[in-house]
Amino acid sequence: MRRNRNKSKLNIIDLFAGCGGLSDGFEKAGKYNTLACVEWEREPCKTLAKRLQHKWGYKNAESIVLRFDIQRTQELFEGWSNDSSYDSGDGLDKLVGTEKIDLVVGGPPCQAYSIAGRIRDENGMHDDYRNYLFESYVKVVERYQPKAFVFENVPGMLSAKPGGISIIERITEAFQAIGYRIIKNLKELALIDCTRYNVPQQRKRVIIIGVSEKLIKVDAETALQNFYQTYLPKYKATQIKTVKDAIGDLEPLFPLGDTVNHNGKKISHKRINGKTIENHDPRLHNDRDISTFRMLAEDIESGRKQFLKIESLKQLYFELTGRQSNIHKYHVLQWDKPSNTIPAHLYKDGLRHIHPDPKQARSITVREAARLQTFDDDFIFTGSMTDQYKMIGNAVPPRFAEAISKAMFDFVNDYY
Repeated sequence: MRRNRNKSKLNIIDLFAGCGGLSDGFEKAGKYNTLACVEWEREPCKTLAKRLQHKWGYKNAESIVLRFDIQRTQELFEGWSNDSSYDSGDGLDKLVGTEKIDLVVGGPPCQAYSIAGRIRDENGMHDDYRNYLFESYVKVVERYQPKAFVFENVPGMLSAKPGGISIIERITEAFQAIGYRIIKNLKELALIDCTRYNVPQQRKRVIIIGVSEKLIKVDAETALQNFYQTYLPKYKATQIKTVKDAIGDLEPLFPLGDTVNHNGKKISHKRINGKTIENHDPRLHNDRDISTFRMLAEDIESGRKQFLKIESLKQLYFELTGRQSNIHKYHVLQWDKPSNTIPAHLYKDGLRHIHPDPKQARSITVREAARLQTFDDDFIFTGSMTDQYKMIGNAVPPRFAEAISKAMFDFVNDYY
């Protein structure tokens, strides 16, 4: 059973939904009905279904969050059963029923397009299957013929050339073939700075808006220009949010001075006031890291700023570990600035996301990462700490998604 459907709202399908950063922003706007979400990883699906049910009132949340491989697109449409990896599911066709889809939203995994990923991969990610996941997105748009779509990804997408051909050219041509227009000058207009939209984090994203040339009432290119130059900027923030704005009021977590066992688990830091907020448990840090974090945070707090230069951080890492690194491994957040980008890589270590308070001498918690990504405190992440960091880093910041959703609602109502 669904929640009561508001017919004045727009219907959406969310692809590559993750834990629901994009859909959460659309729900916040209060202007959309989520008919289905597609995601292949188990814990993000659990987190998303829980959020849709308990926060947004979807009684059928577990049914509309489809855990399935989007590359098996025909089965995704028609349903699947007794699958060794994905159990059984009704498919999108049954969920959509007779409803009209107004928007398809989402963004394929960004690792294949990211510049960092291309640097690390010996083949520059040319052979990575994720380069072509957009083809499944195109098939969903073709089947349900929405008025428009929102396609989100990393800035590296603009320069990615798997097989020597621009991925932007491939995407543009694929959507044109099914009757959808993307703006011509993507590089000039579609690269959006999230700090301008209430996100306390240096995070830039490519937002590709596509429109149905058959359904739109005006010239598609003109309408798209207006989206980027008028509709979306209308929802810009009045000021830049900082790390202090985001996490300054959270309970401090101080080092114990030694590693101890607590409820069968080793810990190096503790809460002073007991458990007051979910997902705000510190990582286990060894003595060397605690000492390093304290020194680096004090270096900034004191004004010396000896370790702000990349070369000095590389040298410090070598002195501490005996290993060379092509990138600097350490980064301390600064209270009066936005954070550096919160990546999925945060699940591996927190060396590039060190808390700015030297007394705490630690990396940021799951809740602090979530705050920097603009997830509300009542957004609860399931799974292991590794799962939680990964899904947060992969998500679209909900506050940014909310701005996009409001702009799209205005845009669709004006042009369709």
